[in-house]
Order: sequence, then structure tokens, then C-alpha cells
Amino acid sequence: MDEMDGRNQSVVSEFVLLGLVHPQSNQVLLFMIFLMLYLLIVSGNIVIIALITSDRHLHSPMYFLLANLSLFDMWLSSITTPKMLTDLLRENKTISFAGCMFQIFFTHCIAAGEMVLLVVMAYDRYVAICKPLHYFTMMNLKRCTGLVLTSWTIGFIHAVSHLIEITGLPFCGPKEIDSFFCDTPLIIKLACMDSHDLDILTNVECGAVGVPCFILLLISYTNILVTVCQSSKSGANKALSTCTAHITVVMVFFVPCIFIYVWPLKFTWLNKFLAVFYSIFTPLLNPAIYTMRNKEMKNAMKRFINNYLDSKRNF
Repeated sequence: MDEMDGRNQSVVSEFVLLGLVHPQSNQVLLFMIFLMLYLLIVSGNIVIIALITSDRHLHSPMYFLLANLSLFDMWLSSITTPKMLTDLLRENKTISFAGCMFQIFFTHCIAAGEMVLLVVMAYDRYVAICKPLHYFTMMNLKRCTGLVLTSWTIGFIHAVSHLIEITGLPFCGPKEIDSFFCDTPLIIKLACMDSHDLDILTNVECGAVGVPCFILLLISYTNILVTVCQSSKSGANKALSTCTAHITVVMVFFVPCIFIYVWPLKFTWLNKFLAVFYSIFTPLLNPAIYTMRNKEMKNAMKRFINNYLDSKRNF
């Protein structure tokens, strides 16, 4: 009996990440591509946060939420990408048990928080377009701060629930993870137990956050398009362009998450592809779609460059 109890305890101190691809030549090429993408993500989101913080013309609820979205994106990409980049150049791709739990916690915390924040941003646009006379009473700085804190809180609770499930599992042998980072469904498969019920519980927990957020986003943007189409044709074209861009970001972020956590697919290579999409390409798309298409952000960038050039001349 004592021997069996010993085997039931977690004896795995590290896990082996199999990564994205196995040929070394492909890994070097992927390293160069993902390194450039990661540098673009970090630099682009830092620029957005710096502009919104420093330019008084951008001190409004919409840009306050946009700055927080950039913060979420930078964190989401930074949880897994640096480790993936170093592993692409190493033959021995291991991660400690503590490091694995760190990735699981923060990945789910940031991803769930960003889902809620995207809903808050859609609500902000809904109020601005559909209820413009009440905008500054419904979306003041105090309320925006509360909504952002709510998104962080929901993300934290969601991540803690996953961490509680994982840390209590018995790991007694298998330790190879066929991915480039640790994630709940992959870790559950390594547990020395029947994981069917736990898989269902994980899907339900992820669905409880992702599905309502996705539905609320679609409802918000549908109401925006209906309202604008009833007002003016020129406004409808502009709103259609903006909403289409925003919905593109939502689909790129939500669809991979749904197929990984809520309605998982049985194809490992496809799960890897979807994970890369929401952890790298979405944080890269957000600055381009939410910022580079925005006239006020472009003007803020011009003011920043002009002020910098003027200071250099005066110096």
C-alpha cells in the first residue's frame, strides 16, 4: 500500500516540450520569423501605450481601453514566445514543473481577461454610436477603470481554477508535451489517472468565459451596424469598415481558443497552428487594426515625432 501511495504522488520535476517542428533547419527559419514578429509585437504595443499615456488628446475612455488591450497583448505573447524562441535553438527543450504552472496560470489569466476586455471595448463603441448623448455619463474614467479591473479579476479567477486542477494531479512518468508551451489539456493527458471527467470540466470552464464573451461581441457589433446603417450611408460605410476590422480580430482570437479549449480538435498539428495564431498573430494584428487605421492615433504619432524633432533642434 505504501508503495502504491508513493507511485501516486507527483514525481515529475520537469516536462519535455516537443516544439513546433522537428527538423533543425526548419527551427532556425522559424526562430528568425518569430523573433521578428515578437519584436514587432512588443515595440508596437509599447508605442501605443506611450502615445496614449503622453498625449492629452487621447485621454478618453476608448483609448484608455486600447492601452489596456496593448498591455494584455504584450503579456499574452511574452508568456510563451521567449521560451519558444530559445527552444527553437536548443535540442533539449525542457521546462520545470514550476515554469509549466507559471505558463498555464498566466496564459489563462491574460487570455480570459482579454476576452472580457474586448467585450468592454465593443460596449464602449456601442454606447458611443448608439447612445451618444449618454456616452460621457455611461463611460467615464471611473467606470472604465472598474471594467478593466473586472476583466483582470475574471481572468485571475479563471486561471486559479485551472491551476487548482493541475497541481492536484498525480504525475508519475510521462512528461513529453507535443507543443511549444504548457497548457491545461496537454498536461491533463500526462496525469496517471482517467482524465475524461477533468477534460469535460476544463471545456466547461473555458466555455463559461469564451462563449458568452463571443456572443456579446457579435450582438454589440450587430447593433452598431444596424444603428449606423439607419442613420447615414457614408457613416454606414465607415462603420462597416471599422466593425469588419474589429470582428476580424475577434475571430482570429476567439476561434482558435474555442477549438482548443471548448470544442477541442483531435489534430495535434492543427492545435499547434491555432495556438500560434492566438498567442502571436492576434497581438500583432491588434496594433495594426485598432491603431494604424485610427486617424487620432496617426495624428498623435505625428505630434510625437514633431515634438521630438523640435526638442532635438533646440538642443
